Amino acid sequence: MGIRSLLRNAFGRSRTAGRDEPSLPQQSAGPDDSAAAAVSVPAQPTAETADRTRPTVPDPGPLGPIPTPGPPRPQPVPEPEPEPRPMPSPKPVPEPEPAPRPAPGPFPDPTPGPDPEPSPAMTAAGDGAPAVSLEKVQQAAPGLVSLYKSAGVSLRKQGLAGQRAAVYLVLDRSGSMRGYYKDGTVQHLAEQALGLAANLDDDGVVPVVFFSTDVDGTAELDLSDYDGRIQELHESYGHMGRTNYHWAIEAVVDHYTKSGATDPAFVIFQTDGAPYSKPAAERALCEAAKLPIFWQFVGFGDPEGKGFDFLRKLDDLPVPEKRVVDNAGFFHAGRDPRLVSDDELYRELMVEFPEWLSEARAAGIVR
Repeated sequence: MGIRSLLRNAFGRSRTAGRDEPSLPQQSAGPDDSAAAAVSVPAQPTAETADRTRPTVPDPGPLGPIPTPGPPRPQPVPEPEPEPRPMPSPKPVPEPEPAPRPAPGPFPDPTPGPDPEPSPAMTAAGDGAPAVSLEKVQQAAPGLVSLYKSAGVSLRKQGLAGQRAAVYLVLDRSGSMRGYYKDGTVQHLAEQALGLAANLDDDGVVPVVFFSTDVDGTAELDLSDYDGRIQELHESYGHMGRTNYHWAIEAVVDHYTKSGATDPAFVIFQTDGAPYSKPAAERALCEAAKLPIFWQFVGFGDPEGKGFDFLRKLDDLPVPEKRVVDNAGFFHAGRDPRLVSDDELYRELMVEFPEWLSEARAAGIVR
């Protein structure tokens, strides 16, 4: 072998050894050494070779664009709870009609007997003189002389000098009246009623009706027994209830019709609010319009109180749709009626009475 063959074999072996493909180890020389050497065995793939020869599948990549992180999402704010739907206003329920009840306790019945002889202290109606003389009042009730004179002045200014009438006093005993009894306000009104009665009524007696839910009691005041009498009677009647005008109106009507009086009646009806049963009160007043009785309502308390709207309504009930004549008036004495002077009170009491007398005479109600 020449030098060129040696060099070729040397370089050929170096290239073969440097290949990554594995080769079988050479077998020992045999008879067919050259033929065996010519047989080649396929090379076994390695992991690296397998990766190069495996068909490549393209990576589809993400399904969509990768969102970039934004600002943190705010926490959800709870929606405000809906406002509760107001309950529908209930349909107005008609006020209950008052249940019938036995007639209230009677006033003391007048003792029958012969007509008394006229005395110098009494004066016949029509000559302009008061029913009870000043001397009689000074003797029996010196504490009422001032009231007696003030009432007389008011009557003369209204053209009622010599007029005769039975004076009644109706007093509210509902719970809200407690303070007016305690501080003497109601007692003072009773004394003012006596001063008026001495001018209008020959006997100078004032029948009194106390009412609340029902008629609490009846009594009489006279010139010889009036001092502290209202508080004494009030305390004897116990519980103070609601306000029901109609029972008091009926009590006055019953007493007046049974008395056989021929002169008209003037009723001072004191209250501090509207009645519990307005329809019953209105009905009783309208029915009484056929009788010779005038009702002068006197309000105690807040002049802006809504309860007095009903009294104003009674004062303005239409004629003749509701009643044959206008038989009622209304005067508000305020939160502290004691601040109303005697002259002012009597003036207010007599505002509508003269007009009623004229209408009642024209209708044949007053003789």
